[in-house]
Formats: sequence, structure tokens, C-alpha cells
Amino acid sequence: MRSAKLQKKTKETQIDLSVDIDGTGKSDCSTGVKFLDHMLDSFATHSLVDLTVRAKGDLQHHLVEDVALALGQGLSNALSDRAGITRFGHAIVPMDDALALVSIDLVKRPYSSIQLGLERVMVEDAPREDLEHFFVSLATSLGSTVHVKMLDGKNDHHKFEAAVKGVAISFRRAATPDPRRSREPPSSKGAM
Repeated sequence: MRSAKLQKKTKETQIDLSVDIDGTGKSDCSTGVKFLDHMLDSFATHSLVDLTVRAKGDLQHHLVEDVALALGQGLSNALSDRAGITRFGHAIVPMDDALALVSIDLVKRPYSSIQLGLERVMVEDAPREDLEHFFVSLATSLGSTVHVKMLDGKNDHHKFEAAVKGVAISFRRAATPDPRRSREPPSSKGAM
């Protein structure tokens, strides 16, 4: 089973997280940031990853960042050596006025290019800069290349949610076992 549990405790945050990549999309998330909880629920639903998060922290910025880092690390641990996976995933996701293009490579080389086009300082109860940084932190700790481009949209809530759904669907596709690959790494180098 591709699952992982982790606990992270610093002077700033305390996080308990569990993931099951081969789940059904069950989610039980409580971070104290309502919009972040909503986005984690959306990620679980569309990635089909079972996700449990319990988090608390001193500052909202630290909380959002550390939850993203923990989520990426948990997913990475669950993927283990990544042998036999599809490796690449992409999605174009509409949400009302918003249209997000997302592509992921689970290559173990962290890189992110995030263009959300958010305009408001706050999206619900979360600062824009924290939300933009969420994807950077996730890509870094997951050890993946993540591109998110907002192709259209006016409503910042819709834009960010379309991006989260796009990341979830792209991750699900990239993490799916490739039956033709067996246990070989999906790389011409022979290793990820």
C-alpha cells in the first residue's frame, strides 16, 4: 500500500498528517484556516488520495507553508522510489470563470512555475502570498516539477480552487502505476 504518516513539530507549527495514495478521496483536515481546509478537501476529492491533517501554528503564513511541506513530504514518502509510476500528469480544469492548466512531473527534481493571476490581497481567510507560496512549498517537498498557469478567470476563489483541482488530477495521473513499466523507474537514466 502506498501510504505514509508523519508528524512535524517546530517552534512555529505542529502537524500530524497521513496520506494513502490509493485511497478513495476521503478527507479529514483541520488547520484553523478555513480556506486551506476547503482546498485540502478538494485536493483529496480529485486526487483520490485519502488525507488526514491536524495542524496548528503561531502564524497563518507558517501554518500554510508547513502544511504544504508536510503534504509534499507525505506524498513523496508514500511514492517511495517511484518505480513503475506513470510519472507525468496534466489537466485543464474549468471552474466557472476560471480555467487552470497544470502539469506535474514526479521526477524528484523540485521546480515550480506558478502563475495564478490572483488579484485580491485575501482569498477568503488566507493571504494571497501564502496561497501562491503553497504550491512552491508542495513542489519542493514532493520533489516534483509543477507548472500552474491560470488561462482565464476573474474570481480569485475560483482561480485558486481550479488550480488545486488541476494539481490533484495531475498528481493522480502521474502517480498511477503504469502496467507496462512493471517496477522500472520511468526514466531513461534508469533512476529517478
